[in-house]
Amino acid sequence: MATKVALVAPRVESLAKSGLEAIPTEYVRPESERLNLGDAFEEEKKAEEGPQIPVVDLKGFESEEEALRRACVEEVQRVASEWGVMHIVNHGIPLELIEKVRRVGKEFFDLPIEEKEKYANDQSTGKIAGYGSKLANNASGQLEWEDYFFHLIFPQEKADMSVWPKYPADYVEVMKEFAKQLRGVVSKMLAMLSLGLGLDEAKLEEELGGMEDLLLQMKINYYPKCPQPDLALGVEAHTDVSSLSFILHNMVPGLQVYKDNKWITAKCVPDSFIVHIGDTLEILSNGTYKSILHRGLVNKEKVRISWAVFCEPPKEKIVLKPLPETLTDKTPAKFPPRTFAQHLQYKLFKKTQEDFVTPK
Repeated sequence: MATKVALVAPRVESLAKSGLEAIPTEYVRPESERLNLGDAFEEEKKAEEGPQIPVVDLKGFESEEEALRRACVEEVQRVASEWGVMHIVNHGIPLELIEKVRRVGKEFFDLPIEEKEKYANDQSTGKIAGYGSKLANNASGQLEWEDYFFHLIFPQEKADMSVWPKYPADYVEVMKEFAKQLRGVVSKMLAMLSLGLGLDEAKLEEELGGMEDLLLQMKINYYPKCPQPDLALGVEAHTDVSSLSFILHNMVPGLQVYKDNKWITAKCVPDSFIVHIGDTLEILSNGTYKSILHRGLVNKEKVRISWAVFCEPPKEKIVLKPLPETLTDKTPAKFPPRTFAQHLQYKLFKKTQEDFVTPK
């Protein structure tokens, strides 16, 4: 039977609303990527019996009892080393604020496409902030089933407010407050991860640029309904270049992580953030903390929206290399020094599924 080929639309949202039954060939993933690829809701059900991304309660770190603080640090260290990803609860950000973040992001994406286009980015000129869709600049040449909005949210003085949405009216106010509160959680996570390496709790924060230079970049991902979720990906398999990534979503499943030679579909955990260890922390910890391969599924039933915040060091100021405290005669440096800009350019972690297969 001949494969149906649809015309490529400029935005995935346009495609999804056009009533097409078959996705354009540009969005069809190669056979090699289709292991456990399917409708996100179905994959979430299948995953109920298997291993789950751990849930880590951060409440203990605020305790005055040293034993509770230490137990919390040890759990964060264990999960960051074994998984490289976790759900965090009792993170300290008010749920009312989180709901506002979800609301203003959804209201922006509910605007007509022609309104959103006023904020369009231009990747050809290096203007990555704004409204966009993935260009086919990856190895497979395939596109991803998502549109997005990208902007720097912290430090406030480095943010280009001209690209921030003017609608809804409280978008700027809500995102500024969210950025400020999330920055506190970033410091808390870096403190625990520092202590987990046997370092002073301020060490990783300092190595990454501190309050002045560590950047929080937000990418709101909009994944429309997809008629063939067994053939498409919202985001292709990758590791994050950041130090940490924080993910909030609208309680629609989609995240898969690759562990022990298989894809594991994340459950939706209420009132939590998903936190990924990124390449930058894998380098600084000399591989103790793992930057896990992950990807995003789509589904036929519901739009998925996620709010990803990437915590990135300055591009040129800091040289990334394993910290001296992580090195011994038996564990020499696994990564050569590089700036964050060099890491972005060369992306030494060209990680694919095959790179993660454990020898039998």
